[in-house]
Amino acid sequence: MKKTKILLDENDIPKKWYNIQADLKTPLDPPLNPKTKKPIGPDDLKAIFPIGLIKQEVSRERYISIPDEIREIYRIWRPTPLYRARRLEKALKTPAKIYYKWEGVSPPGSHKPNSAVAQAYYNMKEGINRVVTETGAGQWGSALAFSARIFNLKCRVYMVKCSYEQKPYRKILMNLWGAEVFSSPTKLTNVGREVLKKDPNTSGSLGISISEAVEDAATHQDTNYALGSVLNHVVLHQSIIGLELKKQFELIDKYPDIICGCVGGGSNFSGTCFPFIRDKIIGKKPDLKVVSVEPLACPTLTKGEYRYDFGDSVGLTPLLKMHTLGHTFVPAAIHAGGLRYHGDSPLLCKLTKEGYMEAVAYYQNEIFEAALLFAQTEGFVVAPEAAHAVKAVIDFARMCKRNNEKKIIVFGNSGHGHFDLGAYDAYHNNKIFDYQYPQDSIKKALAALPKI
Repeated sequence: MKKTKILLDENDIPKKWYNIQADLKTPLDPPLNPKTKKPIGPDDLKAIFPIGLIKQEVSRERYISIPDEIREIYRIWRPTPLYRARRLEKALKTPAKIYYKWEGVSPPGSHKPNSAVAQAYYNMKEGINRVVTETGAGQWGSALAFSARIFNLKCRVYMVKCSYEQKPYRKILMNLWGAEVFSSPTKLTNVGREVLKKDPNTSGSLGISISEAVEDAATHQDTNYALGSVLNHVVLHQSIIGLELKKQFELIDKYPDIICGCVGGGSNFSGTCFPFIRDKIIGKKPDLKVVSVEPLACPTLTKGEYRYDFGDSVGLTPLLKMHTLGHTFVPAAIHAGGLRYHGDSPLLCKLTKEGYMEAVAYYQNEIFEAALLFAQTEGFVVAPEAAHAVKAVIDFARMCKRNNEKKIIVFGNSGHGHFDLGAYDAYHNNKIFDYQYPQDSIKKALAALPKI
């Protein structure tokens, strides 16, 4: 019997996260102190992160044990299913086999609680009472609100203004789990007040919201900051996706030729592909194709420069070596709010720079067109972020049709689009606009990068 859904048992939930830093050919460029331009140490991060996460951030151990308390929470939705997209294959008339790892089954509806649960746990263990964060589309904010509630922590979320207005039900979901949610920039922080003074009508950005959350954490003794992507410990937690995915392919005795995923900060796709990229690094699967997918309105990997830059808009964070459009760049208010970030994970960027990964970028309308075909064949309504990966997969499947290649394509389907129906309605009514990346504003933002 042909399987459409490949499932694992609860006992198959990985007991260790995978840390790709152990397999890099050369070490990751260290984060730098913005004042001294020298590498920062664990002590520099203690003001906003618990020591448990700081140790994971700098670790080069290949596998790091997952505490039983975290695995117990993971059992609510993990392991997540791997689907064969047979109806999509049929619609495309492709000889390729298409699979997707479906993270939309978690309570918040995305991959984000894989890290949020872990971060809330480590903060709770060290006596922290309150966590603050930023969120773009609201998936990370939802996940942290959910996780904070589980471990009895207070939670505040600074939500990017355009997403706050586009996705009201995400705010309601966060409130339901007990979190405070504010449209960012706010008048609650010095950062927010300064931004609003310069541009009262700003659409906001993840960089601005990060600045607000970091300031909040640094000025409250009982509070830590939680970041939903980019940093090494977040990518580590998300490796549970790829570790499960490898087991699922082993069950059907297959291995992917192409892996795709949407990239904003990089955590969901890094978690999906890093366990496979290890095989590429060690020479086991040299021909594996790994493709990051991003919006043309915010083309960090495809148009950005590989430089040291701040993770936030005003320079409160350490300097990170990554592909960047410039920390002052504010992208257009596209509906894929989770992909509106000026930088990306340093680990993902390093592997892209070294040729282990590549990147493509798309317009809004073509990703909604792809998501519509996916919904009408596979049934699932995916988030606009995940729709970017769907578009890439469709393009590769059509290429396989032209070349008569029976390749195996898999993508990380990072979350559902149930709170994005307003965006789909706008698409149906021809109200989605295609934004090309604004070269002049990016050039101006890149000119403001710190000199290293």
